Amino acid sequence: MRVARRCVEDGLRWVVDVDLERFFDLVQFDVLMARVARKVEDRRVLRLIRRCLEAGVMMDGIVSASTEGTPQGSPLSPILSNVMLDDLDRELWKRGHRFVRFAGDIRVFVRSRRAAHRVLDSVTAVVEQRLKLKVNTEKSSVRHAREARLLGLGFYFSRSGVRIRVDPKAVERLKVKIRELTSRRWSVSMACRIGKLNMFIMGWMAYFRIADASRVFRGLDEWLRRRMRQIRWKEWKRYAARRRNLRGLGIPERSAREWVASSKGYWRIAGSPVLQRALPNDYWADLGLLGLRRIWRRFRATA
Repeated sequence: MRVARRCVEDGLRWVVDVDLERFFDLVQFDVLMARVARKVEDRRVLRLIRRCLEAGVMMDGIVSASTEGTPQGSPLSPILSNVMLDDLDRELWKRGHRFVRFAGDIRVFVRSRRAAHRVLDSVTAVVEQRLKLKVNTEKSSVRHAREARLLGLGFYFSRSGVRIRVDPKAVERLKVKIRELTSRRWSVSMACRIGKLNMFIMGWMAYFRIADASRVFRGLDEWLRRRMRQIRWKEWKRYAARRRNLRGLGIPERSAREWVASSKGYWRIAGSPVLQRALPNDYWADLGLLGLRRIWRRFRATA
């Protein structure tokens, strides 16, 4: 992403997005092995790689033979993908293009829309004629840098230059998982719930820490804490318990009685000034909840 951002900063603001159709599934064994054999002379190693490719897939206890494709999820697969696409890399270098590639995700950066369409046609020809792979024409596209996406990230422009953002689709996937972990129907202790949330958030932020998205992470933190306040409100259940807990957290008697007697739903009450005052940010920090923005700052400080 840093290399891609440098390309955009240098004025290459049109991005060719080349999508290989079922890349890991459609690699032909003979074509791949011929490329491996260019560098590997030991026939025992070549036989072992071939056997890994032909090992097959077990589904419901039944083994199905593999006739093409590389085994997804194996440590060997990304290495073989790089071997398979080495010819494409060299062709792009030879033509003087600036590009980035992560396995089958390819982005080429050029200065104009016309040049981008020309590059897309030439890359498609190399992939399909020389490598015997298939380019997905429906998903491959030419886009301006502000609309381009790569591995769940994108770009935006600010006064300080080109910045990296989190793709909205990645944010939606994050929210789906957090909704699952903060479901009011999931009856677990708050300590267990916070532990699960912290594990997920830490892993997610480890991936997206490169993004310049402080405002996005702050908004997600506010949304997460509101969902947590919903859970706490449900845990208190009865009128007496809610009133007692609100009073214990510093809410005046009159306000406590008013909100305990309210007929508003969980989400409305979780966003009320009273519950925000009773369960502020420090309350959740003391319980050990790690906010996205806090983790992001920690990663940036140690980068």
